[in-house]
Amino acid sequence: MDKFAALADPTRRRIMEMLAARRELAASEISREFSSTPSAISQHLKVLREAELVQMEKRAQQRVYSINTAEIEEMEQWLARMRKFWNDRFDALEALLKAEDDQSRDKKS
Repeated sequence: MDKFAALADPTRRRIMEMLAARRELAASEISREFSSTPSAISQHLKVLREAELVQMEKRAQQRVYSINTAEIEEMEQWLARMRKFWNDRFDALEALLKAEDDQSRDKKS
């Protein structure tokens, strides 16, 4: 699953926020924070795992989840490139509009 699609769901975003705050949590700890069934939370965790946003480690009878920081860093890099692209476009538009405005003022003078 696409990483951004996985994060489109508010429950999954909340899970990511919890993991960011606590570094790692057992599935049962995550599940306790929601009114959804443990099975529903397990499905959300599966989506996050398939999108490679979280990692799961089995410890005895617990499944412990943590954020896959390498994937998050990759997303941040992509977002930085997109931010630069759009900032450059807006800067070019601003320059064009300013030039047109200056030209319009010169004609009125």
